[in-house]
Amino acid sequence: MATIPQAMTTLAHSTASALQLMVSLDPGLLAIVGRSLSVSATACAIACAVGLPLGAWLGVARFRGRTAVLALLNTFLAVPSVVVGLVVYLLLSRSGPLGFLGWLFSFHAMVLAQALLVLPVVTALTRQAVEDAENAHGEQLQSLGARTLLRSLLLAWDERYALLTVVIASFGRAISEVGAVMIVGGNIEGFTRVMTTAIALETSKGDLPLALGLGMVLLGVVLLLNGLIAAVRYSREHAEGGSRMAVATVEAAA
Repeated sequence: MATIPQAMTTLAHSTASALQLMVSLDPGLLAIVGRSLSVSATACAIACAVGLPLGAWLGVARFRGRTAVLALLNTFLAVPSVVVGLVVYLLLSRSGPLGFLGWLFSFHAMVLAQALLVLPVVTALTRQAVEDAENAHGEQLQSLGARTLLRSLLLAWDERYALLTVVIASFGRAISEVGAVMIVGGNIEGFTRVMTTAIALETSKGDLPLALGLGMVLLGVVLLLNGLIAAVRYSREHAEGGSRMAVATVEAAA
């Protein structure tokens, strides 16, 4: 009689235990998931509040040094999250310029770290979307007297479906981050432990069911975000298709 490998037995047991934690709505698991969603949503909201208008303006504005600014922005896209965490740690430490806030190893510190990490992503993607729209329609708006700021706002609204995708993608980037929040949050149980840091800790401790359960939830969140992006793209294509059909009908009637 063939024996089942120990690794397969461990995986099956851990998976069953993880599903049991999820189905029973384990309080510890729910607390970590809720905290992770809260931190990422807050950080994403802050980053989008700054990055969307800034990116829209950069997509339209033309000024000396713009190429250098865009190069710097693109460089920030590749900055490792642990570097961002280190910078925020130094800023919030007792000897740092923001040490008086007392935010280190707190919810606020994790939000700040994730916001700084996501901000370049939001700004760069928004800038690209609005600049493409500017190249297509900017001259027409400019001929009507729309200046840089107004033009950037109008083009951003015209590209609202694309920018909604940017917002969803930025949230996905924030919630999957681990390095920065571990450095500035400290991974304190009941206070600053989020899904990614809990997965790393519980795996090292050997608590595979909880780590696997959190991994499943995180995977489900990412899958949901991808579904939302696909839905937004479908809605945009459907709306553009309806507009083209309406224009064609009017032209045919004329």
